[in-house]
Amino acid sequence: MTGDDLHQIILTKWGCSFDVQLRKVQGKVFFQVMWKYLEQVSFPLSETQYIENLNEIAQYLDAWGSAIKVQQYIEQTNARPRLGKAVSIPLELGDRASEWIL
Repeated sequence: MTGDDLHQIILTKWGCSFDVQLRKVQGKVFFQVMWKYLEQVSFPLSETQYIENLNEIAQYLDAWGSAIKVQQYIEQTNARPRLGKAVSIPLELGDRASEWIL
């Protein structure tokens, strides 16, 4: 998966270029689709920065073997990012979790 692939999945599902991030909460890693999006005037990143962020996160998802799970979850969910509420997807890192979580 590339950043462009991830962007297309998000844009197809919700019609906006939502921001994404990886978060560690209580020892678990989540892929989160945030409520801010590129088309907003107040969005803090330029289009180039946004795509760079997507590329970086897509590389992590590929390394963790989670890209397909994230894609399927986004395609199947009825949830939608809204102010103060991200769409959170738990990631299973398996035995290699300690390599990624500090």
